[in-house]
Amino acid sequence: MILEMIIVAVLGCYIISSIIFFKFPMLLHKKKDVKFICRHISHRGGAGENYENTLSAFKHAVELGTDMLELDCQLTRDGQVVICHDSVLDIRTELTGAISEYNYVDLPSIKESIPIDFMPGHTFSSKSEDRKFPLLEETFKHFPNTPINIDIKINSNELITKVSELVKKYHREHITVWGNVKDVVTQKCYKENPNMCLLFSSRRVCLTLFQLYTGILPFMPVKETHLEIFMPIVMMRIYSHHFGYKWWHTVVAHIANTLLIRRCLFEHLAKRGVQTYLWVMNSEEDFRLAFEAGATGVMTDYPTKLKAFLEENPQYTQDRKLS
Repeated sequence: MILEMIIVAVLGCYIISSIIFFKFPMLLHKKKDVKFICRHISHRGGAGENYENTLSAFKHAVELGTDMLELDCQLTRDGQVVICHDSVLDIRTELTGAISEYNYVDLPSIKESIPIDFMPGHTFSSKSEDRKFPLLEETFKHFPNTPINIDIKINSNELITKVSELVKKYHREHITVWGNVKDVVTQKCYKENPNMCLLFSSRRVCLTLFQLYTGILPFMPVKETHLEIFMPIVMMRIYSHHFGYKWWHTVVAHIANTLLIRRCLFEHLAKRGVQTYLWVMNSEEDFRLAFEAGATGVMTDYPTKLKAFLEENPQYTQDRKLS
């Protein structure tokens, strides 16, 4: 009986303290000092409105007033940090092979018509002459004050080191986020430069959810500054016709959505200075779902559409201060 009472008392203290510190994490943790807040993030510069990951796309998004540019980095054979999503050239150019097999000057132009990854069946084409893969350094020169979100696409120590060196060279550690879904890459990024803002890897997202549902999250340190996740029900809707659709796919998507998209989690992280971005949202319905779920910002292929939505719904931008 005494042992049972002790167990109940300990468990009760744990539950109560977990609830208190979940609501007031600043009692245990110092709030992260992130220098920017982003509601409007342009995915690859706005892949639905310009050739993705080009200077023209970035310029268009910045002129619209985007809060952040999202881009992807690869490494060429001659050691240049180039902006491109795919590690191979086959999908978006007329050549084949890996980017790492070519010197930067030998990289081809982007095809006139390329797929929009998060709009299956849709392509982008334009008369724009800017179909060149830009260097990361060029982008830093053109947009010195714009927050940039860098996806390190390959597990390369050289790439990670060179990106960090460029960030330091252009004095933008305070407005640059980096990482990858792969935990090994994100861990290397943090080790290389802990002063830069850091993404949650997919492993860390899963671990954070485990900590949330077991009640230990309020007690655990968080080194990341940005949680960037997708909304399962949106991904299900986008890609359902690309695989053999079964009724249980919808059930799984809704369960995953319920577990992952938690306003209480986003609010807790916000109190600790961590921003949450949902990707890649391309319709007004999805924008609304994201902001109603408590996301700090939305990543989109259509920056003009998101800008119009935010102008029509100022309630999502009135409070620019992170909790």
